[in-house]
Amino acid sequence: MRPVIPYVTAALLFGLGVYGVLRRRNAVLVLMAVELMLNAVNLVLVTADTTVKAVLPHSGQVFALFVIVLAAAEIGVGLAIVLQLYRLRAGVTVDDVPLDEPAPAVAVAPGGLPVPEAPGTEGAVR
Repeated sequence: MRPVIPYVTAALLFGLGVYGVLRRRNAVLVLMAVELMLNAVNLVLVTADTTVKAVLPHSGQVFALFVIVLAAAEIGVGLAIVLQLYRLRAGVTVDDVPLDEPAPAVAVAPGGLPVPEAPGTEGAVR
């Protein structure tokens, strides 16, 4: 097998992932684009492991396994952030997230639902 085909495929996947991160507004689609980039890196690692015999055997496959574990952790944390963003803003567009002001404090009931504020206590500290 010629290593050029997987390398070109990985470059196309990585480029598509970068385009998705830069152009998408939906946070879930941005996470999917990051996954595309991580899969492209996995493809490069496994291809390099099969074509270049390194001093350590199967080192590319071991690194690819670590990247898969990292991707699973990234999706877990990323989806938790997206769900919290949806609860606070009722939308998951990345452009609407203010980065310079703190999010409003919301009381959460034991079931995970926000507690409505009592009338007249809009600015009170809890």
